[in-house]
Amino acid sequence: MTTKREASLFLALLPILILIGLLTLNVLLFDDTLSGANQVALMLAAAIAGIVAHRLGFSWDRIKSKIVSTIGSAMPSILILLLIGSLAGTWLISGVVPAMIYYGLDIISPKMFLFTAVVVSAIVSVATGSSWSTIATIGIALLGIGKAIGIDEAIVAGAIISGAYFGDKMSPLSDTTNLAPAMAGTDLFTHIKYMTLTTVPTMTITLIIFLIMGFNYDFTHASINVEDVKVAIDTTFNTSPLLFLVPVILITVIILKVPPLPSLLIGTLLGGLFAIIFQPDIINTIAGSVNNYGTASYYSVMQAMFGDVSLTTSNANVNELLSTSGMRGMLDTVWLILSAMVFGGVMESAGLLKRITQPIVKYAKSTGSLVASTVGTCIFFNTTASDQYIALVVPGRMYRKAYEDKGLKPEVLSRTLEDSGTITSVLIPWNTCGATQSRVLGVDTWSYAPYAFFNIISPFMTVLFAYLNIKIKRFVKGEKPQVVKED
Repeated sequence: MTTKREASLFLALLPILILIGLLTLNVLLFDDTLSGANQVALMLAAAIAGIVAHRLGFSWDRIKSKIVSTIGSAMPSILILLLIGSLAGTWLISGVVPAMIYYGLDIISPKMFLFTAVVVSAIVSVATGSSWSTIATIGIALLGIGKAIGIDEAIVAGAIISGAYFGDKMSPLSDTTNLAPAMAGTDLFTHIKYMTLTTVPTMTITLIIFLIMGFNYDFTHASINVEDVKVAIDTTFNTSPLLFLVPVILITVIILKVPPLPSLLIGTLLGGLFAIIFQPDIINTIAGSVNNYGTASYYSVMQAMFGDVSLTTSNANVNELLSTSGMRGMLDTVWLILSAMVFGGVMESAGLLKRITQPIVKYAKSTGSLVASTVGTCIFFNTTASDQYIALVVPGRMYRKAYEDKGLKPEVLSRTLEDSGTITSVLIPWNTCGATQSRVLGVDTWSYAPYAFFNIISPFMTVLFAYLNIKIKRFVKGEKPQVVKED
Protein backbone atom coordinates (compact mmCIF):
# COMPACT_ATOMS: atom_id res chain seq x y z
CA MET A 1 0.00 0.00 0.00
CA THR A 2 1.45 3.38 -1.01
CA THR A 3 2.15 5.74 1.88
CA LYS A 4 0.41 9.07 1.46
CA ARG A 5 2.48 12.12 2.36
CA GLU A 6 1.49 15.70 3.12
CA ALA A 7 2.57 18.25 0.55
CA SER A 8 5.01 20.99 1.35
CA LEU A 9 3.59 24.49 1.13
CA PHE A 10 5.49 25.08 -2.13
CA LEU A 11 4.13 21.92 -3.77
CA ALA A 12 0.60 22.78 -2.64
CA LEU A 13 0.93 26.27 -4.13
CA LEU A 14 2.62 25.17 -7.38
CA PRO A 15 -0.60 24.36 -9.35
CA ILE A 16 -2.15 27.66 -8.26
CA LEU A 17 0.94 29.66 -9.24
CA ILE A 18 0.95 27.97 -12.66
CA LEU A 19 -2.78 28.68 -13.04
CA ILE A 20 -2.30 32.35 -12.21
CA GLY A 21 0.51 32.56 -14.77
CA LEU A 22 -1.58 30.91 -17.49
CA LEU A 23 -4.63 33.07 -16.76
CA THR A 24 -2.46 36.19 -16.93
CA LEU A 25 -1.07 35.11 -20.31
CA ASN A 26 -4.60 34.48 -21.56
CA VAL A 27 -5.69 38.00 -20.66
CA LEU A 28 -2.72 39.41 -22.59
CA LEU A 29 -3.09 37.20 -25.67
CA PHE A 30 -6.82 36.46 -26.15
CA ASP A 31 -9.73 38.83 -26.67
CA ASP A 32 -12.26 36.39 -25.21
CA THR A 33 -10.61 34.23 -22.55
CA LEU A 34 -13.87 32.44 -21.65
CA SER A 35 -14.21 30.82 -25.07
CA GLY A 36 -11.56 28.19 -24.39
CA ALA A 37 -8.30 29.71 -23.16
CA ASN A 38 -9.22 29.80 -19.47
CA GLN A 39 -10.79 26.34 -19.66
CA VAL A 40 -7.55 24.86 -21.01
CA ALA A 41 -5.53 26.77 -18.40
CA LEU A 42 -7.62 25.20 -15.64
CA MET A 43 -7.16 21.72 -17.13
CA LEU A 44 -3.39 22.18 -17.43
CA ALA A 45 -3.20 23.39 -13.83
CA ALA A 46 -5.30 20.37 -12.83
CA ALA A 47 -2.77 18.13 -14.61
CA ILE A 48 0.06 19.69 -12.58
CA ALA A 49 -1.97 19.17 -9.40
CA GLY A 50 -2.51 15.54 -10.46
CA ILE A 51 1.24 15.01 -10.85
CA VAL A 52 1.81 16.49 -7.39
CA ALA A 53 -0.93 14.28 -5.94
CA HIS A 54 0.60 11.18 -7.57
CA ARG A 55 4.06 12.01 -6.19
CA LEU A 56 2.50 12.28 -2.73
CA GLY A 57 1.17 8.73 -3.02
CA PHE A 58 -2.46 9.35 -3.96
CA SER A 59 -3.94 6.89 -6.45
CA TRP A 60 -5.60 7.80 -9.72
CA ASP A 61 -8.83 6.17 -8.51
CA ARG A 62 -8.94 8.53 -5.53
CA ILE A 63 -8.22 11.56 -7.70
CA LYS A 64 -10.83 10.51 -10.29
CA SER A 65 -13.42 9.86 -7.58
CA LYS A 66 -12.90 13.35 -6.14
CA ILE A 67 -13.15 14.94 -9.58
CA VAL A 68 -16.44 13.16 -10.23
CA SER A 69 -17.91 14.12 -6.85
CA THR A 70 -16.83 17.75 -7.30
CA ILE A 71 -18.39 17.92 -10.75
CA GLY A 72 -21.50 16.30 -9.27
CA SER A 73 -21.77 19.10 -6.72
CA ALA A 74 -21.80 21.62 -9.57
CA MET A 75 -24.44 19.84 -11.67
CA PRO A 76 -27.42 21.73 -10.16
CA SER A 77 -25.71 25.00 -11.10
CA ILE A 78 -25.05 23.75 -14.63
CA LEU A 79 -28.67 22.66 -15.12
CA ILE A 80 -29.92 26.00 -13.76
CA LEU A 81 -27.57 27.78 -16.13
CA LEU A 82 -28.95 25.90 -19.14
CA LEU A 83 -32.54 26.66 -18.11
CA ILE A 84 -31.65 30.33 -17.67
CA GLY A 85 -30.47 30.31 -21.28
CA SER A 86 -33.78 28.86 -22.46
CA LEU A 87 -35.77 31.26 -20.27
CA ALA A 88 -33.93 34.24 -21.75
CA GLY A 89 -34.86 33.00 -25.21
CA THR A 90 -38.60 32.57 -24.64
CA TRP A 91 -38.83 35.79 -22.62
CA LEU A 92 -37.33 37.63 -25.58
CA ILE A 93 -39.65 36.28 -28.28
CA SER A 94 -42.71 36.59 -26.00
CA GLY A 95 -42.01 40.30 -25.58
CA VAL A 96 -41.61 40.05 -21.79
CA VAL A 97 -38.11 41.55 -21.66
CA PRO A 98 -38.84 44.13 -24.41
CA ALA A 99 -41.99 45.17 -22.49
CA MET A 100 -39.96 45.61 -19.29
CA ILE A 101 -37.56 47.84 -21.21
CA TYR A 102 -40.43 49.74 -22.92
CA TYR A 103 -42.35 50.57 -19.75
CA GLY A 104 -39.20 50.94 -17.66
CA LEU A 105 -38.03 53.79 -19.88
CA ASP A 106 -41.22 55.65 -18.97
CA ILE A 107 -41.04 55.33 -15.20
CA ILE A 108 -37.31 55.34 -14.37
CA SER A 109 -35.44 58.63 -14.21
CA PRO A 110 -31.98 58.42 -15.85
CA LYS A 111 -30.25 60.05 -12.89
CA MET A 112 -31.99 57.71 -10.44
CA PHE A 113 -31.57 54.64 -12.61
CA LEU A 114 -28.49 53.08 -10.95
CA PHE A 115 -29.98 53.58 -7.48
CA THR A 116 -33.28 52.10 -8.69
CA ALA A 117 -31.54 49.13 -10.33
CA VAL A 118 -29.92 48.21 -7.01
CA VAL A 119 -33.18 48.56 -5.06
CA VAL A 120 -35.33 46.64 -7.58
CA SER A 121 -32.78 43.83 -7.86
CA ALA A 122 -32.53 43.63 -4.07
CA ILE A 123 -36.31 43.46 -3.59
CA VAL A 124 -36.79 40.73 -6.20
CA SER A 125 -33.82 38.75 -4.88
CA VAL A 126 -35.06 38.92 -1.27
CA ALA A 127 -38.49 37.77 -2.44
CA THR A 128 -37.14 34.87 -4.52
CA GLY A 129 -34.00 34.01 -2.57
CA SER A 130 -32.05 33.68 -5.81
CA SER A 131 -29.52 36.08 -7.31
CA TRP A 132 -29.30 33.88 -10.42
CA SER A 133 -33.04 34.06 -11.16
CA THR A 134 -33.11 37.79 -10.42
CA ILE A 135 -30.24 38.58 -12.77
CA ALA A 136 -31.58 36.30 -15.52
CA THR A 137 -35.00 37.97 -15.49
CA ILE A 138 -35.26 41.49 -14.04
CA GLY A 139 -31.50 41.97 -14.46
CA ILE A 140 -31.56 41.50 -18.23
CA ALA A 141 -34.40 44.03 -18.56
CA LEU A 142 -32.60 46.54 -16.33
CA LEU A 143 -29.43 46.14 -18.40
CA GLY A 144 -31.45 46.89 -21.53
CA ILE A 145 -32.93 50.02 -19.95
CA GLY A 146 -29.52 51.19 -18.78
CA LYS A 147 -28.00 50.77 -22.23
CA ALA A 148 -30.99 52.57 -23.77
CA ILE A 149 -30.46 55.67 -21.63
CA GLY A 150 -26.72 55.67 -22.31
CA ILE A 151 -25.12 54.21 -19.18
CA ASP A 152 -22.09 51.97 -19.54
CA GLU A 153 -23.25 48.35 -19.36
CA ALA A 154 -20.46 47.41 -16.91
CA ILE A 155 -21.74 49.98 -14.41
CA VAL A 156 -25.33 48.80 -14.85
CA ALA A 157 -24.24 45.19 -14.37
CA GLY A 158 -22.42 46.18 -11.17
CA ALA A 159 -25.60 47.79 -9.82
CA ILE A 160 -27.75 44.76 -10.72
CA ILE A 161 -25.30 42.32 -9.14
CA SER A 162 -24.97 44.45 -6.00
CA GLY A 163 -28.73 44.36 -5.44
CA ALA A 164 -29.17 40.72 -6.42
CA TYR A 165 -26.46 39.49 -4.05
CA PHE A 166 -27.88 41.57 -1.20
CA GLY A 167 -31.06 39.53 -1.56
CA ASP A 168 -29.19 36.27 -2.04
CA LYS A 169 -27.43 36.96 1.24
CA MET A 170 -30.36 38.19 3.34
CA SER A 171 -33.34 36.17 2.09
CA PRO A 172 -34.45 33.23 4.27
CA LEU A 173 -35.30 31.47 0.99
CA SER A 174 -31.70 31.54 -0.23
CA ASP A 175 -29.73 28.29 -0.22
CA THR A 176 -26.49 29.99 0.88
CA THR A 177 -28.32 31.81 3.68
CA ASN A 178 -29.43 28.41 4.97
CA LEU A 179 -26.10 26.70 4.33
CA ALA A 180 -23.88 29.17 6.23
CA PRO A 181 -25.61 28.85 9.64
CA ALA A 182 -25.75 25.07 9.20
CA MET A 183 -21.96 25.01 8.78
CA ALA A 184 -21.40 27.33 11.75
CA GLY A 185 -23.92 25.73 14.12
CA THR A 186 -26.54 28.45 14.54
CA ASP A 187 -30.13 28.96 13.39
CA LEU A 188 -31.31 30.77 10.28
CA PHE A 189 -32.97 33.85 11.77
CA THR A 190 -30.21 34.52 14.31
CA HIS A 191 -27.81 34.35 11.38
CA ILE A 192 -29.87 36.87 9.36
CA LYS A 193 -30.14 39.16 12.38
CA TYR A 194 -26.36 39.15 12.84
CA MET A 195 -25.79 39.82 9.14
CA THR A 196 -27.75 43.07 9.32
CA LEU A 197 -24.93 44.53 11.44
CA THR A 198 -22.54 44.43 8.49
CA THR A 199 -24.94 44.22 5.54
CA VAL A 200 -27.03 47.35 6.23
CA PRO A 201 -23.98 49.67 6.39
CA THR A 202 -22.55 48.01 3.26
CA MET A 203 -25.80 48.42 1.34
CA THR A 204 -26.16 52.02 2.52
CA ILE A 205 -22.69 52.88 1.23
CA THR A 206 -23.44 51.08 -2.05
CA LEU A 207 -26.68 53.02 -2.59
CA ILE A 208 -24.97 56.33 -1.83
CA ILE A 209 -22.20 55.56 -4.35
CA PHE A 210 -24.67 54.69 -7.11
CA LEU A 211 -26.82 57.71 -6.28
CA ILE A 212 -23.81 60.01 -6.61
CA MET A 213 -22.72 58.27 -9.83
CA GLY A 214 -26.20 58.67 -11.31
CA PHE A 215 -26.46 62.37 -10.59
CA ASN A 216 -22.96 62.99 -11.96
CA TYR A 217 -23.23 60.78 -15.04
CA ASP A 218 -22.95 62.56 -18.37
CA PHE A 219 -26.02 61.62 -20.43
CA THR A 220 -25.39 64.22 -23.15
CA HIS A 221 -23.27 61.77 -25.16
CA ALA A 222 -25.78 58.91 -25.05
CA SER A 223 -25.73 57.19 -28.44
CA ILE A 224 -29.30 55.91 -28.12
CA ASN A 225 -32.44 58.05 -28.21
CA VAL A 226 -35.01 56.77 -25.71
CA GLU A 227 -38.01 57.57 -27.88
CA ASP A 228 -36.42 55.80 -30.84
CA VAL A 229 -35.95 52.71 -28.65
CA LYS A 230 -39.61 52.75 -27.59
CA VAL A 231 -40.83 53.17 -31.16
CA ALA A 232 -38.60 50.32 -32.39
CA ILE A 233 -39.87 47.98 -29.65
CA ASP A 234 -43.50 48.98 -30.10
CA THR A 235 -43.44 48.43 -33.85
CA THR A 236 -41.78 45.01 -33.49
CA PHE A 237 -43.71 43.57 -30.52
CA ASN A 238 -47.26 43.66 -29.24
CA THR A 239 -46.33 45.34 -25.97
CA SER A 240 -48.91 44.91 -23.24
CA PRO A 241 -48.96 45.06 -19.43
CA LEU A 242 -50.40 41.51 -19.57
CA LEU A 243 -46.89 40.29 -20.44
CA PHE A 244 -45.86 41.08 -16.86
CA LEU A 245 -47.95 38.12 -15.75
CA VAL A 246 -45.02 35.88 -16.71
CA PRO A 247 -42.46 37.33 -14.26
CA VAL A 248 -45.16 37.77 -11.59
CA ILE A 249 -46.12 34.09 -11.84
CA LEU A 250 -42.47 33.02 -11.79
CA ILE A 251 -41.68 35.10 -8.71
CA THR A 252 -44.80 33.74 -6.99
CA VAL A 253 -43.78 30.17 -7.80
CA ILE A 254 -40.31 30.75 -6.35
CA ILE A 255 -41.74 32.40 -3.20
CA LEU A 256 -43.92 29.31 -2.75
CA LYS A 257 -40.61 27.38 -2.44
CA VAL A 258 -40.85 25.45 -5.67
CA PRO A 259 -37.23 24.32 -6.37
CA PRO A 260 -35.17 26.36 -8.88
CA LEU A 261 -35.16 23.85 -11.75
CA PRO A 262 -38.93 23.36 -12.04
CA SER A 263 -39.45 27.09 -11.35
CA LEU A 264 -37.22 28.12 -14.25
CA LEU A 265 -38.82 25.49 -16.50
CA ILE A 266 -42.25 26.94 -15.66
CA GLY A 267 -40.96 30.42 -16.48
CA THR A 268 -39.52 29.17 -19.77
CA LEU A 269 -42.73 27.42 -20.86
CA LEU A 270 -44.85 30.42 -19.84
CA GLY A 271 -42.61 32.60 -22.01
CA GLY A 272 -43.15 30.24 -24.94
CA LEU A 273 -46.93 30.20 -24.40
CA PHE A 274 -47.14 34.00 -24.25
CA ALA A 275 -45.02 34.22 -27.41
CA ILE A 276 -47.56 32.05 -29.23
CA ILE A 277 -50.49 34.13 -27.90
CA PHE A 278 -49.11 37.66 -28.13
CA GLN A 279 -46.39 37.64 -30.79
CA PRO A 280 -47.61 35.83 -33.95
CA ASP A 281 -45.49 38.08 -36.17
CA ILE A 282 -42.33 37.17 -34.22
CA ILE A 283 -43.24 33.47 -34.38
CA ASN A 284 -43.69 33.63 -38.16
CA THR A 285 -40.50 35.65 -38.65
CA ILE A 286 -38.38 33.09 -36.77
CA ALA A 287 -40.08 30.11 -38.43
CA GLY A 288 -39.51 31.52 -41.91
CA SER A 289 -41.18 29.46 -44.62
CA VAL A 290 -43.23 27.28 -42.24
CA ASN A 291 -46.87 28.06 -43.08
CA ASN A 292 -48.82 26.19 -40.38
CA TYR A 293 -48.97 28.37 -37.23
CA GLY A 294 -48.92 25.39 -34.88
CA THR A 295 -45.75 24.03 -36.45
CA ALA A 296 -44.25 27.52 -36.64
CA SER A 297 -44.96 28.03 -32.96
CA TYR A 298 -43.23 24.80 -31.99
CA TYR A 299 -40.23 25.60 -34.21
CA SER A 300 -39.83 29.17 -32.93
CA VAL A 301 -40.17 28.35 -29.24
CA MET A 302 -37.73 25.45 -29.57
CA GLN A 303 -35.27 27.64 -31.46
CA ALA A 304 -35.48 30.31 -28.74
CA MET A 305 -34.89 27.70 -26.03
CA PHE A 306 -31.80 26.09 -27.51
CA GLY A 307 -30.29 28.35 -30.17
CA ASP A 308 -29.66 31.77 -31.66
CA VAL A 309 -32.45 34.28 -32.13
CA SER A 310 -31.78 37.80 -33.43
CA LEU A 311 -34.69 40.12 -34.08
CA THR A 312 -34.31 43.06 -36.43
CA THR A 313 -35.99 46.43 -35.80
CA SER A 314 -35.75 49.85 -37.39
CA ASN A 315 -33.11 50.81 -34.80
CA ALA A 316 -29.65 49.19 -35.02
CA ASN A 317 -28.92 49.91 -31.34
CA VAL A 318 -32.12 48.17 -30.27
CA ASN A 319 -31.15 45.11 -32.29
CA GLU A 320 -28.28 44.54 -29.86
CA LEU A 321 -30.83 44.22 -27.05
CA LEU A 322 -33.00 41.74 -28.95
CA SER A 323 -30.72 38.76 -29.42
CA THR A 324 -30.21 35.59 -27.43
CA SER A 325 -28.43 32.26 -27.82
CA GLY A 326 -30.59 30.05 -25.60
CA MET A 327 -29.00 27.01 -24.02
CA ARG A 328 -26.30 26.93 -26.69
CA GLY A 329 -25.01 30.30 -25.52
CA MET A 330 -24.31 28.83 -22.09
CA LEU A 331 -22.08 25.98 -23.29
CA ASP A 332 -18.78 27.89 -22.95
CA THR A 333 -19.74 28.67 -19.37
CA VAL A 334 -20.65 25.03 -18.70
CA TRP A 335 -17.23 24.08 -20.13
CA LEU A 336 -15.57 26.60 -17.81
CA ILE A 337 -17.43 25.30 -14.75
CA LEU A 338 -16.51 21.70 -15.56
CA SER A 339 -12.85 22.65 -16.00
CA ALA A 340 -12.86 24.58 -12.72
CA MET A 341 -14.44 21.64 -10.91
CA VAL A 342 -11.76 19.30 -12.28
CA PHE A 343 -9.05 21.59 -10.94
CA GLY A 344 -10.77 21.96 -7.56
CA GLY A 345 -11.35 18.21 -7.32
CA VAL A 346 -7.70 17.31 -7.96
CA MET A 347 -6.49 19.94 -5.50
CA GLU A 348 -8.86 18.67 -2.83
CA SER A 349 -8.10 14.98 -3.45
CA ALA A 350 -4.53 15.35 -2.19
CA GLY A 351 -5.36 17.84 0.56
CA LEU A 352 -3.49 20.63 -1.23
CA LEU A 353 -6.12 23.29 -0.46
CA LYS A 354 -6.17 22.31 3.21
CA ARG A 355 -2.35 22.40 3.33
CA ILE A 356 -2.33 25.98 2.04
CA THR A 357 -4.84 27.16 4.65
CA GLN A 358 -3.24 25.39 7.65
CA PRO A 359 -0.74 28.18 8.45
CA ILE A 360 -3.54 30.74 8.29
CA VAL A 361 -5.59 28.92 10.94
CA LYS A 362 -2.50 28.34 13.08
CA TYR A 363 -1.46 31.98 13.28
CA ALA A 364 -4.94 33.51 13.69
CA LYS A 365 -4.63 34.33 17.39
CA SER A 366 -6.94 37.31 17.97
CA THR A 367 -10.62 37.68 17.12
CA GLY A 368 -9.87 40.25 14.43
CA SER A 369 -7.20 38.12 12.79
CA LEU A 370 -9.47 35.05 12.97
CA VAL A 371 -12.26 36.88 11.13
CA ALA A 372 -9.78 38.28 8.58
CA SER A 373 -8.35 34.79 8.07
CA THR A 374 -11.84 33.38 7.49
CA VAL A 375 -12.52 36.07 4.89
CA GLY A 376 -9.21 35.37 3.15
CA THR A 377 -9.86 31.61 3.18
CA CYS A 378 -13.35 32.00 1.69
CA ILE A 379 -11.98 34.19 -1.12
CA PHE A 380 -9.16 31.68 -1.64
CA PHE A 381 -11.63 28.81 -2.07
CA ASN A 382 -13.82 30.90 -4.37
CA THR A 383 -10.73 31.46 -6.50
CA THR A 384 -9.30 27.95 -6.44
CA ALA A 385 -12.27 25.61 -5.94
CA SER A 386 -14.40 27.92 -8.13
CA ASP A 387 -17.65 27.31 -6.28
CA GLN A 388 -19.35 29.41 -3.60
CA TYR A 389 -20.75 26.35 -1.81
CA ILE A 390 -17.26 24.95 -1.31
CA ALA A 391 -16.19 28.43 -0.15
CA LEU A 392 -18.85 28.19 2.58
CA VAL A 393 -18.61 24.52 3.55
CA VAL A 394 -14.84 24.00 3.79
CA PRO A 395 -13.95 27.19 5.74
CA GLY A 396 -17.04 26.60 7.90
CA ARG A 397 -15.68 23.19 8.89
CA MET A 398 -12.12 24.48 9.24
CA TYR A 399 -12.85 27.43 11.52
CA ARG A 400 -15.82 26.22 13.58
CA LYS A 401 -13.71 24.85 16.44
CA ALA A 402 -11.38 27.86 16.37
CA TYR A 403 -14.37 30.19 16.91
CA GLU A 404 -15.65 27.93 19.70
CA ASP A 405 -12.24 27.91 21.38
CA LYS A 406 -12.20 31.72 21.43
CA GLY A 407 -15.71 31.84 22.90
CA LEU A 408 -17.18 33.45 19.79
CA LYS A 409 -20.83 32.91 18.95
CA PRO A 410 -21.40 30.63 15.92
CA GLU A 411 -23.34 33.38 14.16
CA VAL A 412 -20.10 35.41 13.98
CA LEU A 413 -18.66 32.63 11.83
CA SER A 414 -21.83 32.23 9.73
CA ARG A 415 -21.96 35.99 9.09
CA THR A 416 -18.30 36.04 8.06
CA LEU A 417 -18.83 33.10 5.70
CA GLU A 418 -21.67 34.94 3.94
CA ASP A 419 -19.87 38.31 3.89
CA SER A 420 -16.97 36.74 2.02
CA GLY A 421 -17.87 33.31 0.61
CA THR A 422 -21.28 34.10 -0.90
CA ILE A 423 -20.55 37.66 -1.95
CA THR A 424 -17.15 37.44 -3.65
CA SER A 425 -17.97 34.40 -5.82
CA VAL A 426 -19.43 36.60 -8.56
CA LEU A 427 -16.21 38.65 -8.83
CA ILE A 428 -14.10 35.71 -10.09
CA PRO A 429 -14.43 34.92 -13.84
CA TRP A 430 -13.92 31.14 -13.54
CA ASN A 431 -16.08 30.71 -10.45
CA THR A 432 -19.51 29.22 -11.21
CA CYS A 433 -21.17 32.49 -10.17
CA GLY A 434 -18.81 34.84 -11.99
CA ALA A 435 -18.92 32.76 -15.16
CA THR A 436 -22.71 32.49 -15.08
CA GLN A 437 -23.51 36.16 -14.45
CA SER A 438 -20.98 37.26 -17.06
CA ARG A 439 -22.64 35.04 -19.66
CA VAL A 440 -26.22 35.92 -18.67
CA LEU A 441 -25.62 39.68 -18.75
CA GLY A 442 -23.16 39.58 -21.64
CA VAL A 443 -20.65 41.65 -19.66
CA ASP A 444 -17.13 40.45 -18.88
CA THR A 445 -16.54 39.72 -15.18
CA TRP A 446 -13.47 41.94 -15.00
CA SER A 447 -15.53 44.77 -16.53
CA TYR A 448 -18.41 44.73 -14.01
CA ALA A 449 -16.36 43.69 -10.95
CA PRO A 450 -15.06 47.23 -10.14
CA TYR A 451 -18.68 48.45 -10.01
CA ALA A 452 -20.10 45.63 -7.88
CA PHE A 453 -19.60 47.83 -4.83
CA PHE A 454 -21.74 45.76 -2.45
CA ASN A 455 -19.68 42.67 -3.22
CA ILE A 456 -16.37 44.51 -2.89
CA ILE A 457 -17.20 46.29 0.37
CA SER A 458 -18.80 43.33 2.20
CA PRO A 459 -15.62 41.39 3.13
CA PHE A 460 -13.89 44.57 4.26
CA MET A 461 -16.92 45.56 6.32
CA THR A 462 -17.01 42.26 8.23
CA VAL A 463 -13.31 42.59 9.12
CA LEU A 464 -13.75 46.25 10.08
CA PHE A 465 -16.77 45.44 12.22
CA ALA A 466 -14.89 42.69 14.06
CA TYR A 467 -11.98 45.03 14.73
CA LEU A 468 -14.18 47.95 15.85
CA ASN A 469 -16.30 45.65 18.02
CA ILE A 470 -13.20 44.56 19.89
CA LYS A 471 -12.08 48.16 20.42
CA ILE A 472 -15.53 49.32 21.57
CA LYS A 473 -15.89 46.50 24.09
CA ARG A 474 -12.44 47.11 25.50
CA PHE A 475 -13.22 50.81 25.81
CA VAL A 476 -16.60 50.24 27.52
CA LYS A 477 -15.21 47.65 29.90
CA GLY A 478 -12.00 49.57 30.54
CA GLU A 479 -9.96 46.48 29.75
CA LYS A 480 -6.36 46.25 28.76
CA PRO A 481 -5.74 44.96 25.24
CA GLN A 482 -6.49 41.25 25.09
CA VAL A 483 -8.42 38.77 23.03
CA VAL A 484 -12.15 39.33 23.33
CA LYS A 485 -14.10 36.13 23.90
CA GLU A 486 -17.51 37.21 22.59
CA ASP A 487 -18.72 39.15 19.63
